[in-house]
Amino acid sequence: MRRRIRLSFYVLLSALLFAAVCHGQSEQTAVIKPKPQEGDYVLHDFRFRSGETLPTLRMHYLTFGKPVRDAAGRVTNAVLILHGTSRSSDQFLAAQFADVLFDPGEPLDTSRFFIIIPDNIGHGKSSKPSDGMRMHFPQYDYDDMVLSQYELLTEGLGVNHLRLILGTSMGCMHSWIWGETHPDFMDAMMPLACLPVPIAGRNRIIRKMVMNGIRQDPGWNHGDYTIEPRAGPQIWLDFMLIASGSPLQMQKNYTAPEAADRYVDDYIKQRISNLDANDLLYEVNASRSYDPSSKLGTITVPVMFVNFADDFLNPPELGIAEQEIKKVKRGQFTLIPASEQTHGHFTHTWAAVWQQYLQQLLQESQR
Repeated sequence: MRRRIRLSFYVLLSALLFAAVCHGQSEQTAVIKPKPQEGDYVLHDFRFRSGETLPTLRMHYLTFGKPVRDAAGRVTNAVLILHGTSRSSDQFLAAQFADVLFDPGEPLDTSRFFIIIPDNIGHGKSSKPSDGMRMHFPQYDYDDMVLSQYELLTEGLGVNHLRLILGTSMGCMHSWIWGETHPDFMDAMMPLACLPVPIAGRNRIIRKMVMNGIRQDPGWNHGDYTIEPRAGPQIWLDFMLIASGSPLQMQKNYTAPEAADRYVDDYIKQRISNLDANDLLYEVNASRSYDPSSKLGTITVPVMFVNFADDFLNPPELGIAEQEIKKVKRGQFTLIPASEQTHGHFTHTWAAVWQQYLQQLLQESQR
């Protein structure tokens, strides 16, 4: 595992003071024993829903632990964890996630579970436009991403069953697709921070603004740029900064105007160089065809669906989650109130806030 140790005294102190808005993009990397195994699996002649194909599609992944099989050869302890838009498997190496869930005695203790965390198409170290194809890369969507996850598990890792799927944000939406397309493949699902309906309203407006910012930037040049366009990526980061923090904590931590200004400048400076405009355009637009709402009734496993009251991207006042979960035969929805422990949309990576619901789900879905 590639370590990114940036823990000067100043950075560590800042992380403690401003954890409310750091939400996992500049957090301390957990010290995990054993270390995750890192690998790549190549899918050959992968066909996308658009009709396009790639001769080789690389899927990068991390794993913890080892698979356990029953007498019939069925894997009994595999857990698939799915990341959010513009993130990667590294998201789950943050201390506030990994130390809370993966340590000995914790709900997903890596000595007991086989944890699989892929970089999805277009993200991390998996195949993406910035590898060289730019805007000639196939126009993937969420269904393509779930299919590639399925092939990674079954063909690449030999996993024929999952104990659990846990997905955050985009991964949350992927989990709904999994439950509908492979209803017998898992024992339980835990979607965190999304809605099981088409992305519309504020969420789609944000995505459209980001895509406009990329496409309308003269420097983008239809994807054939020599200098990285800044407008679209900065719009994305601006919205993610707002989405990443609880209003309660932002007001508490940045009472002085100059402190708020400084945080914004530092936030953008630290992250802008890690975004590629073409990759981001594909990532944001991949949600265009997402709509699991009509098939929620086909999901047969226990579902623990959790959202957060201070989530800017999925505001609770819409009432959508409460309505849609009624379609799920064994579904339960929990809305976690805003507090000094929540972190807006990105509470999905602060596992201490919702760990108890994961423990409940694992107990209820035991066979």
